[in-house]
Amino acid sequence: MVDSACTGVRWGREPLLAALRLYLVTDQPSLKGRSLVDVVQAAVRGGVTCVQLREKHASSRDFYAQAVALMNLLAPLNIPLIINDRLDIALACGAQGVHLGQSDLPVQAARKLLPPEVFIGWSVESMEDVELSATLPLDYLGVSPVFATPTKSDTATPWGLEGLQRIRALTPLPLVAIGGIHLGNSIQVLQAGADSLAVVSAICSADDPLAASQQLRKLIDAH
Repeated sequence: MVDSACTGVRWGREPLLAALRLYLVTDQPSLKGRSLVDVVQAAVRGGVTCVQLREKHASSRDFYAQAVALMNLLAPLNIPLIINDRLDIALACGAQGVHLGQSDLPVQAARKLLPPEVFIGWSVESMEDVELSATLPLDYLGVSPVFATPTKSDTATPWGLEGLQRIRALTPLPLVAIGGIHLGNSIQVLQAGADSLAVVSAICSADDPLAASQQLRKLIDAH
């Protein structure tokens, strides 16, 4: 179990690391007019191991409908669905994980509301956040952003590879690297200490999401 938290009765460190291995974050504008389910289905066939549904502008009804559609796709495959920000949506659809940012519900409050088997990830944007994470009931950290990214404009200053290395030295929690990650820089990110690669446009905007996922998964597995 992760020392400072791992809350889930199903999620010891190794199973969680395996589940987070290739982490797809959805983004509607990046889908090039394709359906969310079709792109996620192709990505999963290509080797994606978990999916975060991120909907910053959808209504609660639409967010819930998309979450249910993804749960229907992913649950039979034992692939976790992680809901960004919204505990109510996570609870309503039975998601396996929740990812919180610095402006979302406090982690302690979220932990009280969620079933014990639902894992929690948290985005860290400063060294103060990393230090604070040791006191919180968390299961993984999202290092956000590693590099500048066009898919999210409200992010903090990029960590870069050196920042990722500093975080790795300070925490035993699994590290999910996100922000500007693609096939060309993935090896460097893993070598800097990331346990998981989280990608958005590298899969969502790919002409062939299945092939893009296969290439990333092959690289991760080789590392």
